[in-house]
Order: sequence, then C-alpha cells, then structure tokens
Amino acid sequence: MATSDIFQLLLIGLAQGCGYALVAIGFVFIYRATEVVNFAHGEIMMIGAFVVLTFAEFWGLGFWFGTALGLLTMAITGYLLDMLIMRRMIGENQASVFILTVAIGLMLKAAAGMIWGFSPHVMNSPFNGQVVVAGIVLGMDRLAIMAGTFVICMLLWAFFSKTPVGLAMQAASQNQLAAYYSRVPVRRLISVIWAIAAVVAAIAGILVAPITQIDTEMSIFGIKAIAGAVVGGFGSIPGALIGCLLLGVSEPFLDYFYPPLKGVYAYIILLVVLFVRPEGLIPQTYQKKV
Repeated sequence: MATSDIFQLLLIGLAQGCGYALVAIGFVFIYRATEVVNFAHGEIMMIGAFVVLTFAEFWGLGFWFGTALGLLTMAITGYLLDMLIMRRMIGENQASVFILTVAIGLMLKAAAGMIWGFSPHVMNSPFNGQVVVAGIVLGMDRLAIMAGTFVICMLLWAFFSKTPVGLAMQAASQNQLAAYYSRVPVRRLISVIWAIAAVVAAIAGILVAPITQIDTEMSIFGIKAIAGAVVGGFGSIPGALIGCLLLGVSEPFLDYFYPPLKGVYAYIILLVVLFVRPEGLIPQTYQKKV
C-alpha cells in the first residue's frame, strides 16, 4: 500500500470517527444526566438532516438559514421529547425505558419514510469539492466533519465548564437530589440537555449528509456511535470521543485488507474490548453519591 493510500484511508477514518463522535456525545450527555440510553438518537440525527433539507432545499431558504431553522426546530423537539414523554418515565425500570426509546426510534423512522420517502436525497452543501495535497485527495466534506467536531467539542467544553448553566447541568447530572435541594431546576435543565443532544445530532446529520446522502437508513450511524461510546467507556465524554475515533480509523483499513466483513468491524472491535476491558478504555471517572 502506497503512503498516499495510507493517508487517504486515515483521512476517511478520522472523518468517519468524528461523525460517530458527534452522535455519541448526545448519547453520553443524556446518559450522564438521566442514566437513560436513548436508542432513538440515531433517528433524531436522521430527522435533523431531513428537517434541514426541507428548509434549505424544498423551501428554498438556502443552506445556512435552513440549517439555523433546522437546528432551532430540533432543539425544540429534543426539549419537548423529554418534557412530554421521557420525564414521565422517571422511576420506571430500565427495560421499560429501553423499549420506549426503541419504539420512539422506530416511529421516527416510519414517519420520516412517510413524509420524505425512502429514496436517498442529496443536499447541496457549501463543503463540496476537494483539494489535492502531495497526491492526497482531501475532500472538503470530510475536512468539514473534522473541523465541525473540533469546534462543537470546544464550544460544549466552554459551555459546561465556564457558564453557570453548564455548571448547574454538571451538578444535576452527578447528583440530582443534591442539585434539587440546592434550588437547581433539575427537570428543566435535563430537558435542555435533551435539546442540546438533539442539536448536536442534527449537526452530525448535516455534516455526514454530503457523504452518505439523506435517507431513513442513515440512522444506523447511531448504532455505531453507541459502539464507539461503549468502546471508549460509556459515561465518559473523552472516552466516547476516543472510542469513536478508534472505530472510525480502524474501519477503512480493515475494510481494505479484508472486504468480506465490511460494515461489521465496529461490532467486532466492540466485542473484543468488552472481553478484555468491559468498562471501556476510559471509564467514567466519578461516582454518584446517594
């Protein structure tokens, strides 16, 4: 394999891993705040991409204005999803919550098919095109995914570590009872976390759309994001990022050297990590006090 091919596969893997990471961040946010694994998160990413497509293309509002309206719509959707549905499941057993999130995902997927159809859609993106550096083709869409992931991670880090609302969210996620007695509006903040997770998932959908196209099957991205989060250590945001990047970088090389198992290497890596280190590469670093 030539050096240029190695760098080409590495670029593809990094972009893929960054896409997984954006979705996995939403999983981890919701899990840390509520101990709920939202199995409908991949479908929320898909719906976000479709909503932006509707505003930007079908309504002719342009990419940037359509994206702004789409993200606002997804923030409201995430907030209402928690306020109207998930909040009512507080205190229920995990099996019921699991079934509910799976059911929500299936309903969202069916609704997307009925509204937008099951055929792939192409969204005109400002990140089309490519540049060639030293014989390596750099797709602008893949560079946009990596740059977008970096920017989103930095913004989220600044929000959660530097703002009063972000610090209150951290307090609520670590000990809801103590936060409640400290007059922190726990329920409202958890709904805001769902809104943020929905927005980040929608951004992931927008960034990967030029590569995968937009259809109901792009929600499978969420399953691989869960695998990456588990590999890195579910509950740990740095772990989720590292796990997703590991999966993303590994897949193109493994697909290249042994194509018959193309598409399943993420789950093979997941099984290997669970056998060797069940808590993940970077497990959750704090313990909740009861």
